[in-house]
Amino acid sequence: MNINDLLQGPLRDIMLSQVEQQFNIQDKDQANTAINGVMAAIMNGLAHNASTPEGASSLTSAIDRDHDGSVIDDLMGFFNGSSQFQNTKATNGQGILNHIFGDKTDTAAEAISRNSGLDTGKIIQLMSTFAPIVLSFLGKNSQTANQSSSGGILDILNGATRAVNQQPSNQGLLSKLLDRDGDGNVMDDIADIGFRSIMGKFLGK
Repeated sequence: MNINDLLQGPLRDIMLSQVEQQFNIQDKDQANTAINGVMAAIMNGLAHNASTPEGASSLTSAIDRDHDGSVIDDLMGFFNGSSQFQNTKATNGQGILNHIFGDKTDTAAEAISRNSGLDTGKIIQLMSTFAPIVLSFLGKNSQTANQSSSGGILDILNGATRAVNQQPSNQGLLSKLLDRDGDGNVMDDIADIGFRSIMGKFLGK
């Protein structure tokens, strides 16, 4: 599975349709902008947290233990609640957000809200919904590639993060995150991605 499967095509159509229905979003462009922003924030947060050996090891262990790709395999069932997943940690979006952002979840949601025009409460709900999807994506790709090392997972994560950050709707989001720190030179940072330098400023680490 490629990150483009989540950015376009049948899986994207499922996500967009379910987001529009469940969150009562009438504007498709607004929904797309919110989805892209949420995925960018989650992936960049993971990339930042995994930029140390300890963080990379922790991410690898969590994916190997709790995220086998089953959420991605049954995306419709995940969204509509018709499927029961054996490992509850795989679908615990709020728990995943707490691990990624700590007490900065609201701050991330506010930036995505300003970029998409959706209220912060809806963005937090979207973040909680999409966190298991992102981890499932990483788990499925790690298994498919038969990569058990932290380097393998980081390669997958960083490649996906670069692709998500390059979505046009995310340029405004990245600018807003940087603007919190008075750094307007967003394009130089984006060119360097990882995004660790940006997310490091954002998380205050």
